[in-house]
Amino acid sequence: MSDSAQLTAADVMTSDVITIPPTATLRQAARLMTSHGISALPVVKGGVVVAVLSEADLLQPDTTATPQPDWWLHQLAGEVELAPEYLAALRDASRSVGQVMQPNPVWVPPDAKLPAIAALMAQQGVRRVLVLRDGVLLGIVSRRDLVRAFATAR
Repeated sequence: MSDSAQLTAADVMTSDVITIPPTATLRQAARLMTSHGISALPVVKGGVVVAVLSEADLLQPDTTATPQPDWWLHQLAGEVELAPEYLAALRDASRSVGQVMQPNPVWVPPDAKLPAIAALMAQQGVRRVLVLRDGVLLGIVSRRDLVRAFATAR
C-alpha cells in the first residue's frame, strides 16, 4: 500500500455498510450490531442518512424519565450495584432507534485524505465517519480502518 497520508476515505472505507431505520427497536439494533460485530449503525430514512446509532446510545437512560446526569459515576464508584437508570434502559429495549439516535452524523466526501479524517474524528470526538456523496451513503471509515492503513503503509 502507498503512503497513508495520500490515501482517501474511498481507499479505506467499508463499503458494505449495515444500516437501520429509525423505527427499529433498540433490541433489533443491538442484535444487528452483535451479529455483524459492529459498534454503530447509520440510521437511514427514505434512502437518506439521518443519524448514527452507536453502542453507547443503546445504554443511555430513557430520556423521557428524569435521570440524574451522573448516574454512571455512582455505579462506577460502587455506591450502587447497578444504577436504576441503567437497568431501566436495558429493560426498555422496545424503545425505537429514533428515540436515542444521534442526529447530524459526522461525514466526509470520498476524496477526503486520511490525515483530515483523523483530525476530524479527534475534533468531533467520534470513532467513525460516514462517507457520503450527494447525500448517498457510500461507506464508513472507522478508527480501525485508519490504524490498518497506517500499519500497512510503506
